[in-house]
Amino acid sequence: SSEPIEPFEAIKHIFEPVVTKSIEATKPSDLPRLIEILRQVAKEDPTIKVAINEETGENLISGMGELHLEVRENRIRTERGLDIKTGLPIVVYRESIRKQISDVVEGKSPNKHNKFYITVEKVPEAMYSLIKSGELPEIRIKKKDQTIIDKLRAIGVDSKEAIKYKEFYKGNVLVDATRGIVHIGEVIELIADGFEQVMNEGPSAREPGFGLLVKVIDCKLHEDAIHRGPAQVLPAIRDAIKEAMFTAGAVLYEPLQVIQIESPSEFLGEISKLVQNKRGQLMDVVQEGEHITVKAKLPVAEMFGITSELRSATNGRAAHYIVDQVFERIPDELQSRVRLQIRKRKGLREDVPIV
Repeated sequence: SSEPIEPFEAIKHIFEPVVTKSIEATKPSDLPRLIEILRQVAKEDPTIKVAINEETGENLISGMGELHLEVRENRIRTERGLDIKTGLPIVVYRESIRKQISDVVEGKSPNKHNKFYITVEKVPEAMYSLIKSGELPEIRIKKKDQTIIDKLRAIGVDSKEAIKYKEFYKGNVLVDATRGIVHIGEVIELIADGFEQVMNEGPSAREPGFGLLVKVIDCKLHEDAIHRGPAQVLPAIRDAIKEAMFTAGAVLYEPLQVIQIESPSEFLGEISKLVQNKRGQLMDVVQEGEHITVKAKLPVAEMFGITSELRSATNGRAAHYIVDQVFERIPDELQSRVRLQIRKRKGLREDVPIV
């Protein structure tokens, strides 16, 4: 048949990788083989993310939890026959803002000839739900897309505003709200590049952005294209977004996993104690005869070793699995400590300006 074939719709996974480990070959000569194996692992398991730096030899593998990564590591050793070393597990946090919307911030290019006026606000919940479910695709919008416009209108975005949405990226949104700027079409790709860079590495701890809507309100551009290239536009956009986040109160969010625990009812007290000791909360307990089903929400940072601890607390008679994953703001009393730990680990200056 000569009719065009519709491609399969991409599978959307509800869990994001939230734990990362460095991974290296025990023998340096095995590095090319390790890189090839990691690429295969990423294809086999879409919930595994792999970052490969062929120049430095540093490779990172990210998954949904400590056990998930341990299973993958073991399979590399046994099934692929490669001896590897891994670092300690690291939790991937997210950066967001405390207020609903920031002040308008001016970003100037190094040559002072270009100015961008930017705000950062929280993505509305209805919009974030559509992004997370995959109904709003995470793409850079090059031309008018009626499907996206219709979906935005369905959640209350005005038609004239909907056509200004330029990118959905890792749960964050870029909007070009400028009017009558002659050369905006020539720099919008650079603006989107700068937006992505900050969403990959936020200002507070160089962690990814979370649920942020970045809006370019206005800009002043130099007439001559040579004076508004990447070296001028990118720093101006990056600096403006970062400063806007600080004016709105930059905060860290942490991943939490909702787990379901199946156990004999006699161990409810031990399970409750374990959850509370890990900064978790019991969400639901259902008892049927001598069996209980416990639903609890725990910070991923506190879940390392939970499998063995649960086994120990219940004499090996309980089992647990993940049913959901969310990001929530880290309690205020822990914000500074966690931020400092991340910055130290990344070799960053400890004194970050927090507005």
